[in-house]
Amino acid sequence: MENLDVMVLRTLLDWRRAGKRALLTTVVRTWGSSPRPVGSIMALADDGAVVGSVSGGCIEDDLIARYSRSHGAAEDIPSGAPSLVKYGITADEAHRFGLPCGGTLELLLEYDPDVASLETLVAALESGKLMQRTVSLADGAVRLAEATSPDALTVDDKVLVNTFGPEYRMLLIGAGQLAEYLATMAKFSGFAVTLCDPRIEYRSSWSVPGVAITTEMPDDAVTAFKPDRRSCVVALTHDPKLDDLALLEALESDAFYVGAIGSRRNAEARRSRMIEHFEQTAESLARLRGPIGIYIGSKTPPEIAVSVMGEILAVKNAVTLPRETDVALAKALHGD
Repeated sequence: MENLDVMVLRTLLDWRRAGKRALLTTVVRTWGSSPRPVGSIMALADDGAVVGSVSGGCIEDDLIARYSRSHGAAEDIPSGAPSLVKYGITADEAHRFGLPCGGTLELLLEYDPDVASLETLVAALESGKLMQRTVSLADGAVRLAEATSPDALTVDDKVLVNTFGPEYRMLLIGAGQLAEYLATMAKFSGFAVTLCDPRIEYRSSWSVPGVAITTEMPDDAVTAFKPDRRSCVVALTHDPKLDDLALLEALESDAFYVGAIGSRRNAEARRSRMIEHFEQTAESLARLRGPIGIYIGSKTPPEIAVSVMGEILAVKNAVTLPRETDVALAKALHGD
């Protein structure tokens, strides 16, 4: 699965290009508990098709009932300026719409978003740009600009400003069973995945669809990948000839996560090798993770993939993990 925001916007663009009427819904405020965070988006076509989510499903159902022809809509999708709608204001509404007790959310509904603006936005996101989208509440006019940071959504009585980032990306170095499980988990977590393996005997049996494959040497693949702050690089070959240079190249980038599979002994040997042969220091290698993953007692490839994906998501989401989940520390404590 690709990044959800990009998928929503791309699907909405396809509908509008096909002449369908549609609306774009954005969560702009929440009070109390909320099933989806501020900035979440969904799109609804007048034939009832939905992509994205702003709730657990009940608000989507209400919007479908109101605006979908295939469900005997009470009204057509309006034209003109966007509108703000609140759900869950009363206890009865919170129960009806499946919101947690006391939960309220406010949505901005944009009607028939402009095709040209959507084309520009989707193309920019697909090319790796971070984009700011400003919507005039008076008439729905959209202004796009490249952003410098992924700022949180803001809204006042005049404009809504939301930042859309490029897809999170993962570069896997080394094919194999573990890489297939990790690629699958990364895809359904919203990452675009690229696999690098110059060894035909390893990549010939690759079976995960939707993954870009490169046969370059891994350090060249990292350079071509151009890791940014929404990228992670994971080395899985256990082969220093393939892993080491690629990891060093990744450490020079803005990648939010750089790591390599291996035991505690292998991880220490890798660091020593890089210091001795590649003029690295403990400081320059501080961002290099290894052994990677969080400690869950994993033994099999799918369990190890869960462990690694869990750590990647924690780093992505700026979550500080307890020391007890550190693989090296936990294995030492458990005598593994």
